[in-house]
Amino acid sequence: MTSKPSNPAKPSNPANPAKSSESSRPEPVDLAARAATRHIVVVGGGVGGLIAARECVKVGMHVTLLESSDAVGGAIRRAELDGVVVDAGAESYATRGGRVRALLAELDLSDRIVAPAAGGAWLAGIPGVGAAPLPVGGILGIPANPFQEDVRRVIGWSGAWRAYLDRIRPPLTIGHNQSLGRLVSSRMGAKVRDRLVAPVTTGVYSASPDDVDVDIAAPGLNAALTSVGSLSGAVQALREQNAARAAQAPRAAQAPGAAVEGLQGGMMVLVEALVADIEKLGGVVRTGARVTRIASSGDGWVVSADVADVGVKDVDATDVDAADADASAGFAEEATEQLDLSADGVVLATSEHAARRLLEEAAPELSLTTAADAPEIEIVTLLLAARALSGAPRGTGVLTVPGSHTAKALTHSSAKWDWVREAAGDRHLVRVSFGAQGEPAATAGLDDDAAARVALREASALLGVPLAEGDLVDAHRARYVQSQPASIIGSGARREAARHAIQSVPGIAAVGAWLAGTGLAQVIPDAQEEADRLRRSLLWD
Repeated sequence: MTSKPSNPAKPSNPANPAKSSESSRPEPVDLAARAATRHIVVVGGGVGGLIAARECVKVGMHVTLLESSDAVGGAIRRAELDGVVVDAGAESYATRGGRVRALLAELDLSDRIVAPAAGGAWLAGIPGVGAAPLPVGGILGIPANPFQEDVRRVIGWSGAWRAYLDRIRPPLTIGHNQSLGRLVSSRMGAKVRDRLVAPVTTGVYSASPDDVDVDIAAPGLNAALTSVGSLSGAVQALREQNAARAAQAPRAAQAPGAAVEGLQGGMMVLVEALVADIEKLGGVVRTGARVTRIASSGDGWVVSADVADVGVKDVDATDVDAADADASAGFAEEATEQLDLSADGVVLATSEHAARRLLEEAAPELSLTTAADAPEIEIVTLLLAARALSGAPRGTGVLTVPGSHTAKALTHSSAKWDWVREAAGDRHLVRVSFGAQGEPAATAGLDDDAAARVALREASALLGVPLAEGDLVDAHRARYVQSQPASIIGSGARREAARHAIQSVPGIAAVGAWLAGTGLAQVIPDAQEEADRLRRSLLWD
């Protein structure tokens, strides 16, 4: 057991209250000494957990990170297909805010940052059309000009004229709209919503546009609508504002033509760098440790875990299933033992389901809040020897009109990322995604071979080229639970209630996509701030 330190006494000066208050603030040397007596246990080895662990260990705290599976990384994972190593989970990060880039700079990874190749995505499943390039110049699929040729090709003349009515609708009818889908359909018609907006929200958020909160997904759009008087005009105004801000941003923060960036060699490079930094600073990263209970003990906590292969860490595993703290994969009953760790603070960095289970005793108020639906997403990566894919027949990827195809989206990774193309040689890497909010993945009940065949058929249909089973060199299947995006209506209030219930318990913190929203651009700063809150409470209060 890790011994629990006692709090050093704070200095006081009763003769001079003002000076007493000032001198009661710990000096840096006192804070350092106090940090050295604090032990933090982080439960879960996704990016949120790794960030929280790093934030605590870098101020001198003792940190132990416990991950239930045999690999850290969570939604970031890698796969090897016939010698080609690629991302099998998250493959990029949003550039907004600059916080991910700042972290990469701290980890000396700036020279590994890459932007996706030029070339747009396509839409597939358009009624009466089939497939067409995704129109440019919009926001979340909402066009600034409904008569623009690539827009009209998707929604037709009737859809364009219906969308144009948005320009002449009386301004007095304009009010605040929360639902993106209802806003778009009321202003520009069903064809714009179903053929342009729905493929984007389903592909990006795994959600219907009716469930997406305008103010979260497109900040400023409602205000611009009220000011300009039309939705298409608001899109144009917002794009001009964003372009002006981008022009004033530092050159390093501008990725040419892209709102996302990746890493040479894959996003697992970030995970490996975080683990290396944590261990260099004295932290412990332990995989194969399934936490079973968190209980209060005096003025601290005891974290109990079933441990397999104690001390063994493997960040190179190619298949992690859901990265859930209550996952049992990799455990053999005869090879486990119970580990009890004494901690001053505990950071939950698991899925929502696992966090709620583990906090039933420690934070009972959490059970009074509402849990969110979390769809299971599957990504099937295909390595193909198919000349028909040379020249990227449909750009860097394809989004689908909901209901038109089994898959929700496809990424032609070897067309999108130069480093993947170089690794694949004369072959092609394609990622096919299945599953969305309220819609289980079509591959969920299939074995790996059957799932690969379904993905191959979908890839052929979405890319518009014949792909035979003989073209399939290798395949990899990954599944994970996608937390509810922050842009879903009601998500903010739900997350705020859950976080309040957790933060009301001294010494307990929680991080991850279920609280921060999906994507590294939200998970990383949230984990940094939550870890800072916890360490301040342990070092200052």
